[in-house]
Amino acid sequence: LNEKEKEIFEILNKEFQAQKLEVQDISGGCGSMYGIEVVSERFRGLSMLRQQRLVNEVLGEEIKTWHGVQLRT
Repeated sequence: LNEKEKEIFEILNKEFQAQKLEVQDISGGCGSMYGIEVVSERFRGLSMLRQQRLVNEVLGEEIKTWHGVQLRT
């Protein structure tokens, strides 16, 4: 993981205590688009939309600077 990927990983892992967490810069290294997969007990019983909204909320202002995100929960 590069520095930005590590930063995103730590933010998400702290919040979700993920059983599986992958963060990858898929923009060719410029940091404008990320592929993220999060598996967490915290998502149990929540719709996929609510799961993804939780991730977006946790990333807050950070995600607003990206061109896009591929998110799997």
